[in-house]
Formats: sequence, C-alpha cells, structure tokens
Amino acid sequence: MTAQRRTINEALRWASLFLQEHDREPRVAEILLQYHTGLERAGFLAAQRELLPKETDDQFIADVEAHGETGIPVQHLTGTEAFYARDFLVNKHVLIPRPETEELVLGVLEYARELGEESVRLVDVGTGSGVIAITLKLEKPSWEVAATDISEQALQVAKQNADRLGAEIDFQQGDFLQSVVELQGQVDIIVSNPPYIAHQEKASLNETVKNFDPALALFAEKEGLAAYYKIIDQACYLLASPGLIAFEIGHQQGEQVAELIRSRFSGASIEVRKDINGKDRMVFAKISE
Repeated sequence: MTAQRRTINEALRWASLFLQEHDREPRVAEILLQYHTGLERAGFLAAQRELLPKETDDQFIADVEAHGETGIPVQHLTGTEAFYARDFLVNKHVLIPRPETEELVLGVLEYARELGEESVRLVDVGTGSGVIAITLKLEKPSWEVAATDISEQALQVAKQNADRLGAEIDFQQGDFLQSVVELQGQVDIIVSNPPYIAHQEKASLNETVKNFDPALALFAEKEGLAAYYKIIDQACYLLASPGLIAFEIGHQQGEQVAELIRSRFSGASIEVRKDINGKDRMVFAKISE
C-alpha cells in the first residue's frame, strides 16, 4: 500500500484489519505503532487524532506487512523484548524470552533464599540473549555469575544486554559447561533453558518459531533430551554440595529429566514444577551428596 497522510487511529485500524486478514494477532498493530511513534501508552492514546509523519507511516506499513505476510516476530522488528520488567535486545540469533522462563528465575531465587547465602557462584548454560544470567546478577549483585553459549552471535547479543543493563557477567563460548571446567566442585547453581525440542516435532511447530528462532537453540537429539544428558554429566564434576540444578523443560519431559538427574545424583531432592499454564515446565534438583 502507498502511505497517505493519516491519523494514528486510521493507521491503527488499517493495520488491525490487515493482520486479521492474514490470521495474525491484531494487537501487534498497536505494539508496532507505539514503537514507530516512540510514544508511551498514555501519550499514544492521547494522540489518536494526530497525523503520522509520512516516513513513520511508511516504516510502520513495511513492518505490518512483513509480519502479516511472513510471520516474522514483532520482537525482531522492534529489536527488543521485556523480561522480568527489563528490556532486552533480541534478534535472529537468540530465542525470544518467554514468560515461563521468568518462573525459572523465580525458582532459583527462591532456592537461594532457602540456602541463606549471599555468596553464590552460578553458571547459566546456553545463555542466548543472556536474560537468565543478567536478571539473576541484577537481582543478586553479590553473586558471581558466568554464562556460556556455543554461538558467538548469541554471546554478542548477551554481552550487549549486560553492558546496557550494567550486569557484570563472565561470558564464555563453549559446548554447555565445557568452557568452565576449571570451576570443578565450585559451582553452587547450574541453570539452563537448553534446546529441548525433538527434530521430528519441527513440522508441528508454529511457523514463527520454526522459521525465525535459531535452530541451534530449539532442537536436540535423543528425542529432545541430548542437552540434559550432557549438562548433567558435566555437572557431576562442577557442582558443589549443597547445590542446585535448575532446568526449563518441554512439557512432557519432566519425569525423564528427573530420572536423568537421579541416575547421576542418587540423593537429589527433585521437584517438577508447572508453569502459569499448568504444564510441566521446570525441574529443580537440590543436590546434597
């Protein structure tokens, strides 16, 4: 479409209808228009009858059409996503943070309160955009936090986020825990949201996920369990006692992941916890042997 000078309200109505016609969420129109106008919610509502600058409207139209026609995530268009009340940079090299992962962070903080220690050494495995490591460091500034990822591009995003938000993180490139082997017996908490989707499930995924999220962060061998095997094996050499292993999981993997942990940590106290949607989503294993 060719942009005409039109009001914010007119642009919003056009975009909502366009997205509906393409089976997309109409509310994305408001997210994108707020992004392009740079207006906060109150100012956006107050400015409904104001004319959009043509350049702003052209950019808005391009993004609405791209999202409607290809399914590109709105977060890739705006370049950010909120997590734990903070804005994080995201792009095609990292997973878009999801609310369920905030629950994983809350579980780790809950465990730390039980432990009653302010001096904690934590490693976030497969950090992606860095949301878990950075959030925990900002919530617990006294903690010593390391974060690993095999993807150099993902680590670049994570480092940018850490710099922007003022979090001091030791970033390491490597295969799961391989890059922090020198911390033998010194890690109090290992937390990870690893790839856990089986390759055969790809066809059933939403097109936005399978076409735009990085495959490296989504899919794993051994029916989606390969990352858990690897991390648990490596954790045997790194985890202190008492210690915690905290995983995000696929909703049908709870008992399988719990059994993998039991096979290497026989005395572990393990909880499979549900997310806000009532699905198994986290495994917390307290290690005391």
